[in-house]
Amino acid sequence: MKEEHIEVEGVIATVLAGTMFRVELDNKHLVLATICGKMRKRWVRITVGDRVKMEMSPYDLNKGRITWRLR
Repeated sequence: MKEEHIEVEGVIATVLAGTMFRVELDNKHLVLATICGKMRKRWVRITVGDRVKMEMSPYDLNKGRITWRLR
């Protein structure tokens, strides 16, 4: 049975090498995140201060995948 992911929103705090980002969630928790394949394919630019929506596994709450850039 496939596990469900957790959807959260946050703000990009730091841009790291290799399309990795440090995202600060609304509860001040820092998460290491990468962009999903569709965003990489469409060349979506993400900079510091952008608000993003991301998916996290319930097993590892320190890593995530950015799925959407919010305005």
